[in-house]
Formats: sequence, C-alpha cells, structure tokens
Amino acid sequence: MKTDLSLLFVYNASSGIFSGVKDILHKSVSPKTYRCNLCGLTYFGTSMKYEWKNFVNSLPIKAEFLHKDEFLKKFPSLQNTTFPIAFVLQHGNLVNKLISTQEINQANNLVELKALVQTKISNFRYE
Repeated sequence: MKTDLSLLFVYNASSGIFSGVKDILHKSVSPKTYRCNLCGLTYFGTSMKYEWKNFVNSLPIKAEFLHKDEFLKKFPSLQNTTFPIAFVLQHGNLVNKLISTQEINQANNLVELKALVQTKISNFRYE
C-alpha cells in the first residue's frame, strides 16, 4: 500500500474539555443514547482503549482522528457529512469515504469494528 495514504476517522463529538467531560458523562449514564459509536467503542473514559490503539498502529496505513468540528474546519465544503465516518486521505486530501456512518453505528463491539476496518482496507483499491 502507498505510504502517502492514511485513514481519517471522524468522531461524532466536538473537541475541547467541556465537550469531552459531557461525552464521558453521557457514555457512562446512558450509553445506548450516546451519538458517537466510534467514541463509545474505542474509548474508555478519556483514554483510547489499548486494544484499539494497538489495532490502528498495526494497520498497513497510518490512522488519524478528528472531532467533527475539527473536520468541518479543515473541510468546510462537507457540512452535510454525517458522523462518525472514516475516509481515505492522500497527501492530506480526501480521496474516498471508506466507512459510512451507518456501518460504524452497526458495529456492536470493538471486535466487529476492527473486522469492518480490516475488510474495508482490504477491499479498497489503491491506484
């Protein structure tokens, strides 16, 4: 795979301390109504789960993560994007949507999310 490619995962959460605290409380009190399955599956409290961190570090291409407000600041023309979502980037430019919001939200646990990512990476055509 080309080294100038990377994965970009975008959380359905905003950046910042206040948003982070609010999200932690929401995940703890009412996890079924929490709006970011990517966050819910890959984070415990304020830390990325060790299993997920090891997984993304083992991928054949680099993985990057942004909150939705950071993504929209970087890509303002994509205001209608739904989150969470994952893209393939090349030289920092969006190439293709890799994993849809619906697909991420259908993952019931970290094992399913990791399998989804693996499948999508293996099926992606790197021209």
